Amino acid sequence: MSALIDLMRVTLGVNLVLLVALLYVWVRNYLQFRSKHTLGLSLFGVFLLGENALALYFFAFHPVLTPWVADPTLVPRPAQIAMLSLRVLEFVAIGVLLWTTWD
Repeated sequence: MSALIDLMRVTLGVNLVLLVALLYVWVRNYLQFRSKHTLGLSLFGVFLLGENALALYFFAFHPVLTPWVADPTLVPRPAQIAMLSLRVLEFVAIGVLLWTTWD
């Protein structure tokens, strides 16, 4: 396995945990305030959680749909770096959201 793909799997898992924490706060706030803004944040979190869960499923558990999971040499190293970079940037963005959102 490629270390970059393994690192991407870890990043996806951490993103999922952070998104669950964000959703906890956003849904709690929506139930309390019933504002359109908190509903939008909650829906955004649900969609982003779904995207990350689907990506983790493809990267970790479904080698038939993505054969390069079993053989990372099928994806050029620059593409692996680009995919990991996007996941790390997403992690930083979610971390900033969590930092500004948490009570």
